[in-house]
Amino acid sequence: MQDELLWAAAWLHMATAATSQAGNSSDVYLSYIYSNGHNLGAEQDDFTFSWDDKRVGTKVLLSKAFLQGIGKGKSDDALRLYKAHADTYVCSLVPGAAGFQQSQFTPGGLLFQEGDSNMQYVTSTAFLLLAYANSLSSAGGGVQVSCGGGVVPASALVAVAKRQVDYILGANPARMSYMVGFGARYPRHVHHRGASMPSVRDHPARIACDEGFRYLHSADPDANVLVGAVVGGPDGSDAFTDSRDNFAQTEPSTYTNAPLVGALAFFAAGRHR
Repeated sequence: MQDELLWAAAWLHMATAATSQAGNSSDVYLSYIYSNGHNLGAEQDDFTFSWDDKRVGTKVLLSKAFLQGIGKGKSDDALRLYKAHADTYVCSLVPGAAGFQQSQFTPGGLLFQEGDSNMQYVTSTAFLLLAYANSLSSAGGGVQVSCGGGVVPASALVAVAKRQVDYILGANPARMSYMVGFGARYPRHVHHRGASMPSVRDHPARIACDEGFRYLHSADPDANVLVGAVVGGPDGSDAFTDSRDNFAQTEPSTYTNAPLVGALAFFAAGRHR
């Protein structure tokens, strides 16, 4: 809950900053962040962004506010802390960068943080990297990520994110696209009722709730192709078992797909650097 309060305050500040004058509502949210950030996790380094932990996302968002100030020649030093923590997060992801810890990647190059639905962390991380890269570039003046005694340019963040997106779409050891319906080879046994159960048109008779298990455990391919759904993905060794019973790898989710939309939009716009 604490991360949610910081996350909400950051968004409310960003939403009102462009339309309010000094001393108005925008300052209320910043004041809340300044006063409560310590208790809400602002000073804690965190390396996972998910539906259940928004701390890293908040730091990237408040780094944007700090960098926008730099671009306008009036940086808010009170927000500098958030850029420092955002930098630490990035340093753990860029190969060769000096960070407090290095993230784990599979032999094929996929970010790996957890066995259950690992792809949710991949898509959210790619999105955050691109959002931060965009903020760095927009600030101008060669603003970069500080990693120990060195620096990392925005282009390095884009490169890491692109590698993750490419992996999802098929550039991986298995040559498997983990987005259903994309490419020649993708999961055919998705852990999703709408995919595995027949449509009313094909099966007009009522299917009782517990009768759905025979479709769950069936070895037949999905009756309906759930186009665009991104599944949980492979394990730490790039191995993937296409089975509905293997929900950790074959279950799609909105919190996996949503960040990927932003990442794909970035690359679709031709912003590769």
